[in-house]
Amino acid sequence: MKIMFVSAEVAPFSKVGGLADVVGSLPKILEKMGHEVAIFTPLHGCINQEKFGIEDVPNSKLTIDYSYGQYYFNLKMAKLPDTKNVNVFFLDNNKYFAPFHEVYPRNIDTRYEHERFIAFSHAAIEYARKLNFKPDIIHSNDWHTAMIPVYMKVNYKDDPFFKDTKNFYSIHNIAYQGQWFDDVLYFAQLDHKYVWNCYGLEHFGMLNWMKGAINYSDKIIVVSPNYANEIKTFEGGQGLDWTLNMNSHKLLGILNGLDYSVYNPKTDKNIVKNYDVKHLQDKEENKKAVCKEFGLPYEKDKPLIAVISRLVEQKGFDLFGPVCEEMKGLDAQFVILGTGAQHYEDMFRYLSGTSSNIRARIEFSAQLSNLIYAGADMFLMPSAFEPCGLSQLISLKYGTIPIVRATGGLDDTIVGYPLENGTGFKFWDYSPYAMMDCIRYSLNIFKDKKAWKRLMQNAMNADFSWDISAKKYVDAYEEALSGR
Repeated sequence: MKIMFVSAEVAPFSKVGGLADVVGSLPKILEKMGHEVAIFTPLHGCINQEKFGIEDVPNSKLTIDYSYGQYYFNLKMAKLPDTKNVNVFFLDNNKYFAPFHEVYPRNIDTRYEHERFIAFSHAAIEYARKLNFKPDIIHSNDWHTAMIPVYMKVNYKDDPFFKDTKNFYSIHNIAYQGQWFDDVLYFAQLDHKYVWNCYGLEHFGMLNWMKGAINYSDKIIVVSPNYANEIKTFEGGQGLDWTLNMNSHKLLGILNGLDYSVYNPKTDKNIVKNYDVKHLQDKEENKKAVCKEFGLPYEKDKPLIAVISRLVEQKGFDLFGPVCEEMKGLDAQFVILGTGAQHYEDMFRYLSGTSSNIRARIEFSAQLSNLIYAGADMFLMPSAFEPCGLSQLISLKYGTIPIVRATGGLDDTIVGYPLENGTGFKFWDYSPYAMMDCIRYSLNIFKDKKAWKRLMQNAMNADFSWDISAKKYVDAYEEALSGR
């Protein structure tokens, strides 16, 4: 099969969240399974072209006529690391992507943000034709490329080049749907009379790109089985539950995998001392390094609890406020790494400056995050909702025991202690007191060194590699191509 991935971010070139990890990992396994894969992504200004060996594709200038004039693109290319022939194509545009040193720039005009990704999605389709890459599958991701299934079923429906192509659409987070006013359809060159209805793009009087992709795609992939069920409910669907239930025959939940060539404490170059499940004692050297980095005293018998996250409401940070004073009194240390909403950043700065056991770094650092995964004893993820989550999978591999709220992919991937095969701790109620009860319970178990060692071994032996998930993707691709 020829498979075309289109994504706003692709690891290791550009990364904000789990979307980048998925699109940077799954194609590696698909290539090993014998499929031809190409990835299309914007050339963001933050991408280090020299570091990744990104080169110009000759004669690749593309001109697209929009309502406001002509827009020009050029194409660049690099190989996806650890692959033989997975080409990553970078769409270069001086108006929409080159000027910014962030994948999703803060405080830019929403209309402009929509134009950026409309132009990118349209250009990606045109470049597939220009490169003569005739895809069996086009796999779009999140709202930034949700225009592609719409284009393919409306503007390109009679195009012989794409007549056998099937459209897949992945929902990595239903909270971000791409909503705007319908006047942007004029810019997108989509005829209002064909798409402006409740079975197309109209959603309570607004344009909703994610809704359009759900309606127009051939298959919808959700990144965990549990989340696939949750988003069909009124509480979890963020307003799209009716649309998802109408399209439930196309809906499939496939758990994300983890790229163990990237996240592996045995080979990770970002940690102080490598270790594996047979040498757990070496993990302590990383704990010492984390404590030093954050200005905390190293205490072997006091657990170090980590939070690495975008500081947004989805991740459960409103649970911290009512119990922050209690956290200061726990017989544990906390380290927090991340950026996000101002009030959460301010809260963690306050805690960091007014406690002896809590320290925060308001920044994004891939290198420091790996050290924290290796050095912490526990990893806290109290999410309000979680489509899949990769942080808990990483922490498992590093023997850092997750404390999670049982929702979405967190519930799918963590086996709660005290089950014999337990890999972490779960709480169900979305409340600060349920979270604190779970933390206190984990602190008590930490004192039982035999039980804790078994937990670490179970966690590190858990297998969430991409092999199983990739087979499910291929089965879904083949099912769609056969017309089922």
